Amino acid sequence: MARNEEKAQSMLNRFVTMKQEEKRKPRERRPFLASDCRDLADADKWRSQILREIGAKVQEIQNEGLGEHRIRDLNDEINKLLRERFHWEKRILELGGPNYLAKGPPKMTDLDGNIVDIPNPSGRGPGYRYFGAAKKLPGVRELFEKPPEVRKRRTRYEIYKRIDASYYGYRDDEDGVLEKLEGPAESQMRAQAVAEFKRVERVRREALKSVQSGEVAPAGAAATEVLFEEEEEVVEEEREREERERGGGGEREGVCGARRVTG
Repeated sequence: MARNEEKAQSMLNRFVTMKQEEKRKPRERRPFLASDCRDLADADKWRSQILREIGAKVQEIQNEGLGEHRIRDLNDEINKLLRERFHWEKRILELGGPNYLAKGPPKMTDLDGNIVDIPNPSGRGPGYRYFGAAKKLPGVRELFEKPPEVRKRRTRYEIYKRIDASYYGYRDDEDGVLEKLEGPAESQMRAQAVAEFKRVERVRREALKSVQSGEVAPAGAAATEVLFEEEEEVVEEEREREERERGGGGEREGVCGARRVTG
């Protein structure tokens, strides 16, 4: 008896399911070409459906344990949906809807989270993008590695282009730094020169007073130094005078010898 009840129940379930499917509208398929859609609401609906599919596949591709082939297939499917979304957004704009293309080109990040350029050799539409574990596939990781910067040696022309008046020091006084550094040194040198002048002047006045009074005053250390410097100058002048006289005498002897030979 239980067997018959189970059969009747299963038949009833199948009958109820069949009736519900008859009442339900046939499932619409997304048009293959976006240009076949004439209704703005339908175009927006198909775009939302594509976005949901993209989100599901992007979430799935984050799993690195799927295997290389499955990850590559998922990445291809996501890029195909992205191109399809681009066509639907373009169609929505043609039908008078919002401009989803005004947001600018899509962004893509590398493994470190830095925004990088999307490889797009064809130049048509959005370029090929990599998501999730696809960025770590062999042959893909190298695309995100920046090549080492090669320092180009500057030519002599480029070097001289950067040379101006500042290079030769003609503008050192304009920034005020040199003036601050030279100010204390200049003041110190001026003070030393004034002190030296006063010392020599004082010694000379003392010597002049002693000469006028006719007294022989003991010469101090400063006076001795000044007198010694004056004596050196006198000796140097006498030495130069003797050398000139010797040179003149040699010339006269040479002239006299030449006259004797000719005579």
